[in-house]
Amino acid sequence: MKTLAHALEIHGLSDAGMVRGHNEDAIAYDPDAGLAILADGMGGYNAGEVASGIATTLLAQGIKAAIEVVPPHATESMSGKPAAHRILRLEVEKANLAIFQTAQSQPQCAGMGTTLVSALFYDNRLTTAHVGDSRLYRMREGNFLALTRDHSLLQEQLDSGLITAEEARRSQNKNLVTRAVGIDPQLDPELNDFDVKVGDIYLLCSDGLNDMVDDPDIALVLTTLAGNLPLAAEQLVQMANDNGGRDNVSVILVRINRSFAAERGLWARLFGWLAG
Repeated sequence: MKTLAHALEIHGLSDAGMVRGHNEDAIAYDPDAGLAILADGMGGYNAGEVASGIATTLLAQGIKAAIEVVPPHATESMSGKPAAHRILRLEVEKANLAIFQTAQSQPQCAGMGTTLVSALFYDNRLTTAHVGDSRLYRMREGNFLALTRDHSLLQEQLDSGLITAEEARRSQNKNLVTRAVGIDPQLDPELNDFDVKVGDIYLLCSDGLNDMVDDPDIALVLTTLAGNLPLAAEQLVQMANDNGGRDNVSVILVRINRSFAAERGLWARLFGWLAG
């Protein structure tokens, strides 16, 4: 596997916040593999951190093992989509079943689950898989955009016109997710593809950030501190805590420093030339 560390800079930070006694978020990232994963656990006692820990650990191990065997940019003959889709879906489903079975077999973990947002970078593109209300944002040339759409009751109310965006910001129902990892034996994660450009900054975050800090303020940090990701991550967490820190807050920042187009063999290059 060709390392992507020359093209990607990744930095993450997770904090318990100002109110919670322990941290139920979990993060994992690997610049070599072009991988970032964030999970926000839920459940009684400390079960939420068990769920998020299982999700990030299994997903990171599974994805890295899979892309050693099949390049994520390889086109699947059946679906016509990049192999990244099948890999992410399969590994999320495995993590989901592992969490569900643990919750079923261990009474202290009953009912646990986790949100999940994962990003796999390859061939100057990104495939994301997400479940729940942890988010992925992109800062590109001054434009800050959410690339994921929450699986939540609040988002459904917004989509149906039952509430306004201002009412949503003040809502007390922000944490009611409609989809989570580990709650049911089967799960349908949402997958999407995006092109990547040099200079982009991507932000994965738990709702402990975006519930506490408005998007324009997040965007200002990413613009001002674009050249210092560790400081940017610290500033985002500090802002969430300064605004109340009512939940755990976790962030992963990914900056695209150079192109990382996949290397292709002679026949693939020839076919691409003929097809073009």
